[in-house]
Amino acid sequence: MNNKLVLDNVSKVYGDGDSSVKVLDGISLEVKAGEFVAVVGPSGSGKSTFLSIAGALLSPSSGRILIDDQEINSLPANKLNKIRLEKIGFVFQASNLIPYLTVKDQLMLIAELAGHRNKAAEKRADELLERLGLAHRKNNYPEKLSGGERQRVAIARAWMNDPEVIFADEPTASLDSERGRLVVQMIADEVKKSNKAAIMVTHDKRMLDLCDRVVYIEDGKLSEQAIS
Repeated sequence: MNNKLVLDNVSKVYGDGDSSVKVLDGISLEVKAGEFVAVVGPSGSGKSTFLSIAGALLSPSSGRILIDDQEINSLPANKLNKIRLEKIGFVFQASNLIPYLTVKDQLMLIAELAGHRNKAAEKRADELLERLGLAHRKNNYPEKLSGGERQRVAIARAWMNDPEVIFADEPTASLDSERGRLVVQMIADEVKKSNKAAIMVTHDKRMLDLCDRVVYIEDGKLSEQAIS
């Protein structure tokens, strides 16, 4: 299995001199194709900064980030935007669906932004919605969906452009434990089925058995943890 995501000695520092704050301190992590990794840690440990840097939303102060063997942290803005659209998928705490778009159009918008709105994209959207049990909802608007259904749409949207790496930020935060587990199970299944890499930041330890590895972050440093 090849590494889909590599963080190599990554640090993030805010401010200068005596007033500087080191949020990430020389962290390194490799995530392989087909691997689902959980990142856990207390509030203020650096989880959000870690996810933002790994997902190309924020630049590191030092170190390297590689996605699908391409170093991304030195790319110009236009190429970085292309990487985000084509190589990265995000699932957030809230589904962040656009209220005036139907379920299928949520997915088609992603294809359109990447310049791929065509018959093949239509077919992929239909297949993803079928796979996630949402085919009967494709013409519905978000207000007609349950919380769990909205998060499933968000998962389908994250997979729409066939990205190499998925980042999930507290995807169960707005769901009860049963629906939350279903959502995380779907992410885990899709990672294996499509041989992608995924990282989930979570506070919910009940979901960790669905992951392949657990990484603990505290004071900006990473350490591996056994799944109990």
